[in-house]
Amino acid sequence: MSKKFLVLYKSSASAEEQMAAGSPDQAQEAMGLWMAWMEQAGPALVDPGSPLGETTELPPVAGQSGRYVGGYSILQGESVKDIEKLLDGHPHYHSPDATIEVHELLAMPGTP
Repeated sequence: MSKKFLVLYKSSASAEEQMAAGSPDQAQEAMGLWMAWMEQAGPALVDPGSPLGETTELPPVAGQSGRYVGGYSILQGESVKDIEKLLDGHPHYHSPDATIEVHELLAMPGTP
């Protein structure tokens, strides 16, 4: 049975900083890498997601970690291992200090 996974793209620079830092040619090259990855992911890519802007944490917490969630995607597969394979060589790894978090989406209790 196929499961859904929330994929969070984390970096030491925000998505806004990364987009502002590059030239138009660099932005086009980066988007080309993302488009190629999305095509490769095929039907496992439920929602390509989008870059994320500034975070507001409620209630505010002192001493933020300096890590940004710069974007997200939703993927589906039989297991987290399937998702790890899809993320191998992902273009997000070109971001500074890049990591990717994978969270399995669980069914809400009492819903079909």
